[in-house]
Amino acid sequence: MKKAIAVLCCALLLVLGLPTGSVRAQTQDVVFAGAGDIARCGPDNLFYPQATATLLDSTPGSVFAIGDLAYVDGLETEFARCFDATWGRHRARLHPVPGVHDLIAPNAFGYFNYFGPTAGDPTKGYYSFNYGAWHIVVLNSVCTPAPTLPGGCTATSPEGQWLQTDLAANQAVCTMALWHTPLYSSTSADATLVVQPFWQILYNAGADLVVNGHAHNYERFAPQNPNGNMDLVHGIREFVVGTGGETLMSFDATPAANSEVRNSTTHGVIQFTLHATSYDWQFIPVAGQTFTDSGTQACH
Repeated sequence: MKKAIAVLCCALLLVLGLPTGSVRAQTQDVVFAGAGDIARCGPDNLFYPQATATLLDSTPGSVFAIGDLAYVDGLETEFARCFDATWGRHRARLHPVPGVHDLIAPNAFGYFNYFGPTAGDPTKGYYSFNYGAWHIVVLNSVCTPAPTLPGGCTATSPEGQWLQTDLAANQAVCTMALWHTPLYSSTSADATLVVQPFWQILYNAGADLVVNGHAHNYERFAPQNPNGNMDLVHGIREFVVGTGGETLMSFDATPAANSEVRNSTTHGVIQFTLHATSYDWQFIPVAGQTFTDSGTQACH
């Protein structure tokens, strides 16, 4: 009976002019969109957070927010008044990432109380999940000082050991990592070598994609190894998307090595379409702005 149904299904696909493998491929495609550096309290500060939240209103799939979500101190009142009034309407489908400002409040009460179990263990701030055909890792890059993160961001720290164990158990072809503070940025003051151990662990495990915030601009890098050298075979591509609503900042006069695309004048979100063995990206600007960036990349 099952065989007959399968034959009938394939025959129907052929009649419709579709390849027989297309149904499975379509079910593996998912959309994952977001940005970082979002909502500062104040009567004149919510225009762009509201504009980027509006972009997400018509975006399917899940949402990520890569740190510094409620300025200035990540207080419960700031999450309630600023983040909730904008991106908060997507909270049911949102995966949060802790940023510097989110962890300023004692024990990061505002961040962890607002997001609850979705944000992971409140003594850690890191977690992972599977989405479509992909494995997604969320890391806590607020390494020092880190009252909620024992051991910092070294390979032998609890977070570094957890990451290695998590990736070793990962059976997905494609892997993405989200954290707040970038290893590479053409806004050099916002780049930090402290997170290099994360990159090394991900590189060793064959990860494909890293998405960061912290620098309030948009930047795309060519695939790189942990030492900042271009590596088109095994390298990880990094996107910095600190364009969620906070005031934008300019780049250094000299771009960082392997920087491919930069923009410091446009708020917006990045949308990833995650396929079984590849991904597409598209930067979507807020209404009235025109910069965009798009492309596709195969997984390792």
